[in-house]
Amino acid sequence: MSLSFNPNAIGEPNGNYFALPYTLDEAAVALLSVPWDATASYGTGAHKAPEAIIRASAQVDLYDADVEDAWTIKIGTIPLDAALDKLNRRTRLMTDLIIAKLESGTAETQLAAELEAVNAASDKINETVYRTAKQYINECKLVAVVGGEHSAPFGLLKALDEKYEAFGILHIDAHADLRKAYEGFTYSHASIMYNVLHQLTHVTNIVQVAVRDYCDDEATLMETDPRVTAFTDAALQHAAFNGTPWAKQSNDIIAALPANVYISFDIDGLMSENCPHTGTPVPGGLTYNQAVYLLKALAQSGKHIIGFDLCEVAPAGNSEWDANVGARLLFKLCCYAHGTLKNNNF
Repeated sequence: MSLSFNPNAIGEPNGNYFALPYTLDEAAVALLSVPWDATASYGTGAHKAPEAIIRASAQVDLYDADVEDAWTIKIGTIPLDAALDKLNRRTRLMTDLIIAKLESGTAETQLAAELEAVNAASDKINETVYRTAKQYINECKLVAVVGGEHSAPFGLLKALDEKYEAFGILHIDAHADLRKAYEGFTYSHASIMYNVLHQLTHVTNIVQVAVRDYCDDEATLMETDPRVTAFTDAALQHAAFNGTPWAKQSNDIIAALPANVYISFDIDGLMSENCPHTGTPVPGGLTYNQAVYLLKALAQSGKHIIGFDLCEVAPAGNSEWDANVGARLLFKLCCYAHGTLKNNNF
């Protein structure tokens, strides 16, 4: 760390998240960028998020009223792997062709070769994320993925599944992500929680918050699989309209989680004013302050946050708003997950 670092001065971009001076060797939190949105089924652009958030994060003030000396949390940045971005761009061309054919009536069975190529690329991404995450987990670091689409953190979850005997997932999202191989893509952005339920062995439950856009099959799975607890956006709003404060709802959400918690945060879980260019926006959702309150309450609850991801931020044009919101939310996630809250009382 540079002895001259001044947290009150202007951020000097250095390729690290929040322009912090910490090396990976000394880092307690390691952020892994995954520029991947090859299976995005509607809007694209989430592959640009890591670089955009790094740029925007340089102007985030490093003081946090809830976290004493937040800037001293050693947040390290795993160098961006340019090969992942190249693989994403190549794969995206195949994906666009597949989706166009599906929309014109071509059956998935007629696209077996193309789908196999995309799924092979997803396997490669998952393996890269898994190996990288496992390396830093073994060094006793808190590892987080910055996507990218929501399939990006599967490798991290796999690595954590090998480390922990049991953990739950706090899943904040507009979508349930419980589709099986959506559009033929085994590791679709719409399938990550389905894959978690069917491929990982130590995830005891998934607590979904603000979900409001899902299909019949997903609704059935949400209702019948005892590992899934859904606090849908409709249910949350209904409770609020009838006088239930957000503090009570947050406590109910947290009570449904086990001792070890992974946070999977799709930015479209927020109201779209916070993420206007995200790939699949849906009306409704949490306010930014509701989300921060929930994360803070979780950190204060005594539960152990073992990792997290932030996905589906999609920069667009000259607007930095999406990356700005993403950077600030990422800083909150880092601070709260690191567990340095000043006090345990609201």
